[in-house]
Amino acid sequence: MKVILCDTMDTLGKIGDVVNVKDGYARNFLLPRGKAMLYSQNAFNVIEKKKKQEAARYAKDIENSKVLADKIASMSCTVKAQAGEDDKLYGSVTNIDIQSALEQEGVEVDKRNIIIDEPIKKLGIYSIKIKLLPEVETQLKVWVVRS
Repeated sequence: MKVILCDTMDTLGKIGDVVNVKDGYARNFLLPRGKAMLYSQNAFNVIEKKKKQEAARYAKDIENSKVLADKIASMSCTVKAQAGEDDKLYGSVTNIDIQSALEQEGVEVDKRNIIIDEPIKKLGIYSIKIKLLPEVETQLKVWVVRS
């Protein structure tokens, strides 16, 4: 059965792609969930319009993310943690701790976008990668200090 994808799906393709799928997959999964439409010229035109709107929205999201990335790159945040001798922490600093420190600075970032390469278990200064979109990344300077 020929269908047009309404959503991007990893296994099938992107929005607006015309794909052939088995009849049962289309009838039982794709069509009821609104992930695809039966192929016709009218449906294809509707999806193309939706595709252009999504591209414009995504371009706007990229611009907003670049502005936020510049703001994050120019700032640093401080995370307070309990530490013992030799400046070792009693736990570790997680992306949730960094998210709350950013919120105190007035910046909203999802905790899943904060990427910590290795666990932070000592006091010091760390550079943390924040991935806002697949195309937009930035570095944040994090100071881990004794509470």
